[in-house]
Amino acid sequence: MMVHRKKSKSPVTLKATIMQRKNTPLFWFFGVALLLGFSLPDGSNLKKADWLLGTWENPTSRGSVYEHWEKLNAREFAGKSYMLRETDTVVFETIRLVEEDGHLVYIPTVEDQNEALPVRFRAKLVSDGELVFENKAHDFPQVISYRQINPDSLVAEISGTKSGNEQSRFFPMRRVK
Repeated sequence: MMVHRKKSKSPVTLKATIMQRKNTPLFWFFGVALLLGFSLPDGSNLKKADWLLGTWENPTSRGSVYEHWEKLNAREFAGKSYMLRETDTVVFETIRLVEEDGHLVYIPTVEDQNEALPVRFRAKLVSDGELVFENKAHDFPQVISYRQINPDSLVAEISGTKSGNEQSRFFPMRRVK
């Protein structure tokens, strides 16, 4: 008569099995954390706008208008549009560029418009060289866009309907070193 014995595991295999069982909760914890990390907004849309960072100049007949952008954190840039008059800096608008729920939002505040309240424009297009934001409910503009021409130049545009007429204004800018 043949007796079948269950093979005993070698000490190395037994130790690996015990370690595997002990580490199972830890494995699940890191696995869930990893999955959650992939589902949270990671600022990837904002990262595509990194080319916007820095100071840009738009020469006009009344002097240069500047736009300055800086990165506050992985989900927000701060911008401002201003003009230098002698020793004074005259700020026209402040801007927040924020990643919210996986969407990029352009939020300008202009002191003498919209009762100095911020207006939200949601991204319609975000690419490595172009940003287009839209708010159809806003009076003018309804669309704000930035298009990178090369690393040292861009064109900003505001457009939409004003008094029943389609209008666009272009602002060619060059990077200030």
